[in-house]
Amino acid sequence: MGIETLDSIQYKTAFILFGGIGGETSGLMDSQIEYGGKVYRFKILGSVDFDPIACHNHDLITGEKTSICMDLFTREQYIAWNGQEPPPDWKELTPWDMWVALGYQVPFFLFTSPPCKGLSGLLPEKSAKTAKYQALNQLTVRGIWLVLQACIQYGDGLPAIIQLENVPRIRTRGKSLLQQIEKMLKKYGFAVNMRGDHNLGKIGGLGADRLRFLIMSRDEAQVPNFIYYPEEKPLKTIGDVIGPLPMPGDTEAGGPLHRLPNLQWKTWVRLAFIKAGGDWRDLQNVPFEQYRIVHEARGGAYAIEEWDKTSRTVTGTAGPGRSNGAAAVSDPRVNFKESTHGAIYRVCRDDQPGPTVTGAHRPNNGAISISDPRLKDREGRHPGVYRIVRTDEPAPCVTGTRFGSGALAVADPRVKTELMPDSYGVQDWDATGKTVRGASRIMNSPASVSDPRLECNPRSGSYGVQDWNEPGKTVTGSGDVHSGSAALADPRIPADTDRGAWVLIAEDGTWHRPLTTYELAMLQSFPRYLPDGRPFQLEGCSDAKAREYIGNAVPCDAAKAMGNVILLAAAQAEAGETFSMSWDPIWVAPQDKEQPAVVH
Repeated sequence: MGIETLDSIQYKTAFILFGGIGGETSGLMDSQIEYGGKVYRFKILGSVDFDPIACHNHDLITGEKTSICMDLFTREQYIAWNGQEPPPDWKELTPWDMWVALGYQVPFFLFTSPPCKGLSGLLPEKSAKTAKYQALNQLTVRGIWLVLQACIQYGDGLPAIIQLENVPRIRTRGKSLLQQIEKMLKKYGFAVNMRGDHNLGKIGGLGADRLRFLIMSRDEAQVPNFIYYPEEKPLKTIGDVIGPLPMPGDTEAGGPLHRLPNLQWKTWVRLAFIKAGGDWRDLQNVPFEQYRIVHEARGGAYAIEEWDKTSRTVTGTAGPGRSNGAAAVSDPRVNFKESTHGAIYRVCRDDQPGPTVTGAHRPNNGAISISDPRLKDREGRHPGVYRIVRTDEPAPCVTGTRFGSGALAVADPRVKTELMPDSYGVQDWDATGKTVRGASRIMNSPASVSDPRLECNPRSGSYGVQDWNEPGKTVTGSGDVHSGSAALADPRIPADTDRGAWVLIAEDGTWHRPLTTYELAMLQSFPRYLPDGRPFQLEGCSDAKAREYIGNAVPCDAAKAMGNVILLAAAQAEAGETFSMSWDPIWVAPQDKEQPAVVH
């Protein structure tokens, strides 16, 4: 069951639920072990996902047409998620439909990575509790149930190994779901292991941390031996992964996903001021005045006129905060009497005793306001906002969120150019010449000289810088700065909301910039090139959606490593080796058949 032999290779069949763009599929296709003189690999029966764009890119990345576009919702779940009735051609999936998708066979290995949006800490808890997201969460149970029912009813068997991957917070937000899954698996004789501390980064040897929750279960009748835990590998640094890649913006070598995003100018400035390894919280310590990047308003902005002085000129931009008008006044006519209570509109300090609590409980007649310092870092705020990752450390977990809410920027040291001391050197006419080298270009030896014999009268306009507010000079056929007024004093410093891709060199000498979508895919260990030879790319989706697909994917190298230990367990079970000595930790130990006795 679940075994095919082809060209002396023994194939174990695998079926994937919620396979997305194919991270798990790619990893399983690369898994391979040799045991007992045989080679074991996986044959993919299919990868199910409801998103046709994800299915298209799954086949594009894996090079095989194994994606199956199916919606696993019940009718009630569909309505709860979409807020409307399904279209007339939609039908609720049955175990028979799943049996057809399985290719009328019981797979050896079932992998499921159900949607985690409703279980993730990136979603506010209030939203997570809504019927919409509860319906999405139910797919964790329904997917496994459909496959088990299909295999039992029509295949008279069960998958030998079932694995589930999700976010660690499923242990709290999806506790009841996990209880249902564990009960269902144990009912059919599976030994079950559930843990939320699996680092797929270490399992796959990635350049990014990726803590995940995993269920690993085995049918003890088919696999009585242990499944051993994959060997953990050292994490790479982010520079190890993206260093060999083309420079960001080189879409010819890196594909369309390697373009730099057009961020607002103020976002680039924020990135430049966040230290490598830091995040948005570093911005509160930046002395902005020192760098002259604060708004210097014209005199009069926010000015408060004195009641007993003459007003300044009334301008056409009359309004508080405008750049050239004093449109506010210190008005003494508040009608406060001498006996007015002294606590009106009073704001209490957090570190001092409160005034007497009175029955006058409104802010305008009792000291019942407070200067509360607990706003700076509210509970639940994602710690990776505007975070800059060091190039010599592993990257944080890749998420599907946009830039500004995840650690999606890097302190890239590759903007530096390590030149020799004499690079672009200009020698003195009156001094002895330096050694003549074979590397005789001006950029790597002092191959220039300050020659006094110029006796040249440059044409009028050479190196000329034109005024922004005046008409341009005649455009000549040799339009460069050496032979005409081809330079301009351009006053257009970007406004805060202007978008573009700029290089801002931070104080640590590196270019603080966003990671490109292509680089994020490489951190998830997707292949640099597609099977058709093009650089890695996704088709039919926006850059933001591509990041979501990549962030949701199982890293390919982690899937490969986990696939290898599953193949090893399968080979040992086939060989009848139910016990072996190993230093490797056990992933799924056998279930205890008897309760231990207490001896006094």
